[in-house]
Amino acid sequence: MNTRQPAIEHHLLTPFLPEGARLLMLGSFPPKRERWSMDFFYPNWINDMWRIMGLLFFNDKHYFEIGGEKRFNKELIVEFCSMNGLALYDAASAVRRLQDNASDKFLEVVEQTVVADLLAQLPQCRNIVTTGEKATDQVVEQFGCEKPKVGEFVAFMHEGVMIRFWRMPSSSRAYPLSLEKKAEFYRKLFRACEILG
Repeated sequence: MNTRQPAIEHHLLTPFLPEGARLLMLGSFPPKRERWSMDFFYPNWINDMWRIMGLLFFNDKHYFEIGGEKRFNKELIVEFCSMNGLALYDAASAVRRLQDNASDKFLEVVEQTVVADLLAQLPQCRNIVTTGEKATDQVVEQFGCEKPKVGEFVAFMHEGVMIRFWRMPSSSRAYPLSLEKKAEFYRKLFRACEILG
């Protein structure tokens, strides 16, 4: 009987914390490296995060794609996030995959990201957004706040500052909602944060 635990995987990216960021987006953990189409957050070609952003900000879900290559344009995405004050990281810094996929259900968090440490580097950030169930649970655990409903936020005080904690639908295609319907949730978020007109 094989009782060996899966290997611990450590996050391969450093937090993306542009100066003046007003919103911190936290996923759960990246997929396995072989599924990446670029060295940045939400790298899986079949994850729709950058299509949602393209649809909302440029009315073109293909805006951040490199035509004919099944890759996202990292440089364009980094510029976009920097210009719009979007910081990105994940709620887990090390995990075990209990199955050979990126599903939250089968991620065991070995090391949490200390979200307060990220906020300390983002003095203008007043919004945290989670894009997965596992990430949501990590924030709730760390700040002792309520769990928001999908598409909503709860507010809590941190270091004398009011933080709005938003929970968005996952951009994974495994989440049973069309890209357009997911985009409407994100539209509400970005309008509330005064990032999208």
